[in-house]
Amino acid sequence: MPTPPDAVAPASEPLRRFLQVARGAGLRVSAAEGIDAARAVDLIGFSDRTVLKDTLGLLLAKTPEEKTAYDEVFDIYFQRDELAAGSDPADAAAPASDQQPHAPNAVGDGVGGQGGQSLRSLFEEDDRATLATAMEQAARESGLENIRFFTQRNLYARRILDRMGLRPLERDIEQLRQSATAEGLNRAQFLQARVEALRDSVRDFVERNLLLFARGDTEKFREELLKSARLSNLERRDLDRMRILVRQMAKKLAARYAKPRRRRLRGQLDTRRTLRRNMGWGGIPFITVWKQKRIEKPRVMVLCDVSGSVAAMAQFLLMFVYAVNEALSDIRSFAFAGSLIEVSEILERHPVEDAIAQIMSLIGFGSSNYGNALADFEDGWMRFVTNKTTVIILGDARGNRTDPRTDILARLSQRCKRIIWLNPEYRSAWGTGDSDMYRYAPFCNLATVCNTLRNLERTITDILDHST
Repeated sequence: MPTPPDAVAPASEPLRRFLQVARGAGLRVSAAEGIDAARAVDLIGFSDRTVLKDTLGLLLAKTPEEKTAYDEVFDIYFQRDELAAGSDPADAAAPASDQQPHAPNAVGDGVGGQGGQSLRSLFEEDDRATLATAMEQAARESGLENIRFFTQRNLYARRILDRMGLRPLERDIEQLRQSATAEGLNRAQFLQARVEALRDSVRDFVERNLLLFARGDTEKFREELLKSARLSNLERRDLDRMRILVRQMAKKLAARYAKPRRRRLRGQLDTRRTLRRNMGWGGIPFITVWKQKRIEKPRVMVLCDVSGSVAAMAQFLLMFVYAVNEALSDIRSFAFAGSLIEVSEILERHPVEDAIAQIMSLIGFGSSNYGNALADFEDGWMRFVTNKTTVIILGDARGNRTDPRTDILARLSQRCKRIIWLNPEYRSAWGTGDSDMYRYAPFCNLATVCNTLRNLERTITDILDHST
């Protein structure tokens, strides 16, 4: 006699959510297979992620397509946030499944609404494993699995932070600031930095869950989701669709900006053309013609960090830039990790997707050295930069504590029209660790976060709009 579903496993809640996600991704999971999965998880637990993945894969994925979908869904669903870095691997692999739920509308005073260990104490003790567990528990209590629209991200992020005890911590930070002592101000600054990092982690966590639980919606909704999703959070199965979206967006921009454009100079009469236009009236100027200024297509040099941390973003930027080449008069592209090379010829001779794969195999996924890359650019290509050149630099500005060579960027800013720096990291990470972003920013006309397809579209549109 089969075991009733309600009697099958203390770990059934996280597994139930995973089965829901798997069905949304296209896996055909029957009720009987769900019961078998619950029994298996009851035996092996969540501590060993490899064993868990192999076991559930044997039970749930039946075709090659389902196996591919299963691998991608499993990796996202059981991905723990960077908060858990440095913690016990067994703790980081297991979801918070044995916590008791609390009232759905209550705002907790402690982590996860438990009223126990406070968020402040966890920050001060740097207890990342407990923070990650508390975030998952707060997400479950907030009903994160019901998220369906990208416009709900901020709502759920705030619910999770409230349940983790952010409001009491914000009051503590304000009291420390009002204490007007050096120790209090330093402590407030320390806690505020931890809060900003937590906000970023929660936003990423909510976004991953959005990618998981919104799979069953329409294609249009999926496209909007992909355009707004952080590129580093995308699955491999989404890359083909993203390439299509890049081409569609670039085609619209190219059609809009490829034709010669002119800007009317208000108040400056074009006498010759006015007389010619009014020859039928004996030269009497019934119709006036004003002078116009031709808007030149922008010249662009693109420097892409193709090290492991930025590789996904670099691929889409290069693809986007070359897809709008009809609207650009001259494009020169460079890729760098430890050193810098020009890749324009590779991109011109081959289809963009094949060219990018070749570039990544040639120089990608190494360790970044921004100082060496800038020195290589100055030695080989600085002389080609003019006052009409827009320089786009894509990178996280993490040079592994090497010399950032900001002097070269200063000289480049004096020669070119403007420098735009696109950083895929959140601003809260700028200047932390080995990040030199705040050293480079003063020499840039624009330094901004850029980690989604919409950010890329906005940047390219801005370049085309300000090409005079």
